[in-house]
Amino acid sequence: MMTTFGFSQQKRNALPDSLKNKSYEYLDKRIDAFEQDTLMAKFYLNSYLEKAKTDKNFSQMVNAYSNMLFFVPEQSKYAYADSIVSTAKLTKDKNLIGSAYISKGNFYYSIKNYVQALNFYLKASNYVSESDAYLQYELKYHIAGIKLHLGFSDEALILLKDCVEFFKKSNEYDYQRGYLNSLHSLGLVYNRLGKYDLSSETNDFAIKEAQRIGVPLTLNYIIHSEGVNQYFKKNYSVAIENIQKALPAIRRNNDFANEAVGYFYIGKCYWDQNQPEKALPYFKKVDRAFAEKKYIRPDLRENYELLVGYYKKNGDVKNQLYYINRLMKADSLLNANFKYMSGKIHKEYDTKSLRYAKQQIEKELAGKEKVTVFLYCSIAFLFFLTLYFFYRYYNNQKQYRQKFEKLMEDQKVQQNKEEIVEQKKETERKELDINSEVVRSILKELEKFEAKKKFLEKDLTLVNLASSFNTNSNYLSKVINYYRNKNYTTYLNDLRIVYIVNLLRTESKFRNYTIKALAEESGFSTPQHFSKAFFSTTGIYPSYFLNELSKN
Repeated sequence: MMTTFGFSQQKRNALPDSLKNKSYEYLDKRIDAFEQDTLMAKFYLNSYLEKAKTDKNFSQMVNAYSNMLFFVPEQSKYAYADSIVSTAKLTKDKNLIGSAYISKGNFYYSIKNYVQALNFYLKASNYVSESDAYLQYELKYHIAGIKLHLGFSDEALILLKDCVEFFKKSNEYDYQRGYLNSLHSLGLVYNRLGKYDLSSETNDFAIKEAQRIGVPLTLNYIIHSEGVNQYFKKNYSVAIENIQKALPAIRRNNDFANEAVGYFYIGKCYWDQNQPEKALPYFKKVDRAFAEKKYIRPDLRENYELLVGYYKKNGDVKNQLYYINRLMKADSLLNANFKYMSGKIHKEYDTKSLRYAKQQIEKELAGKEKVTVFLYCSIAFLFFLTLYFFYRYYNNQKQYRQKFEKLMEDQKVQQNKEEIVEQKKETERKELDINSEVVRSILKELEKFEAKKKFLEKDLTLVNLASSFNTNSNYLSKVINYYRNKNYTTYLNDLRIVYIVNLLRTESKFRNYTIKALAEESGFSTPQHFSKAFFSTTGIYPSYFLNELSKN
């Protein structure tokens, strides 16, 4: 989970005489100096707000309201968030209004209302001009956070790399916070992309930078992220240690979302070490966060799958039903929010960015006849490129649907007819320079291998399979190529995919499995290898196949 810019403050008090003649810059520095001392930070922030009101300085009032938002009681936060924008509008300063909408979006992001956060970030983008580079990049950082939440990790990666490069240019306080937050989020993106070593490398560097700059809270968030990353690297004890080390600071920050994420991955560490009784209390804490705060994200969905499976295995029908209902509720919330947000961010932010880039090209090429031709060509190219992508998308969907229906036609997915014909023509084969008895022996072993579903075993190499057939890998490879009309890897993958497709078609319980669980069920070492093989064999991805099965 990404952190937001800003720090917290409190209620208003009268401006002390000793501070009446102090500048806003002086008060601002005092607030920064006491960031870890809540009482003193509140004192100076209240003085800052009172001075701004006395001076009728709306821009400084906006700054004070934005910072106070995170210290006032829960019931007052919404009013303060509204005050930020309404006060900014009095200035008629577009950049300030944009900044106010970003602050309001940050508030909703902090309470994990991502739909509202996105709405206000998009409103901010209508006001923030290209002349204010800092606001442009602050907005870019927050949009990257939404994209990461939606699973658009590749897109978030591009934005965050830009943010790191921009914010590290200055030693000003806001820039340093933006720099650390961007580094932290970059580590999260690498984790989501499965680049765990690169995530650790980024997190280690971010920890050193947080220690150098001196931001303890951000430091704990980075340690928390590295704990999650260590889970994926199967370093379970290190993962638990890191997450537990960071959790106290995250609790003090009232961040129920990252607290729930921490509990889930501690639970997963115990679960993967076959210690379900230790894992269960942590999974239930994740459920409590969902019950109380309606907080859920895609990776936490597995929390309910594991609970359902646990109680089913133990014959506890009551709890099994309870967590099935919780899973259905989580799915409903995820589907509604993600569908709305993904459509909105691409339509209102990405399209706007493209339009802005187009306008920049138009400005640069205005008045130049040759370049005008190039401009029209560029626009035409973009137009046709957009049409092409739309066409390709809908054509792919049509092809996927056709391939899905083809998979569903027969009672059992069969291998290609050509392969069967090839097997029947065994006696006609003359080209192989292998003894015919050896060939017959290998073909007989292959038939047993396929019939007994030995292909579901993990780590099946050509060498060890040949050894189990009492032959050598060269002979086995040639026979498979010749009689199955494919190489060893494709042959093995096709058998596994045919098996799992039939299993999903005929036994509905397997449709609730994760991609990772289906990969293990069919003998693949990783979900990535499974998905790639599934597409290679069927022409569609397993996620699409599962979605279509659920619709049917």
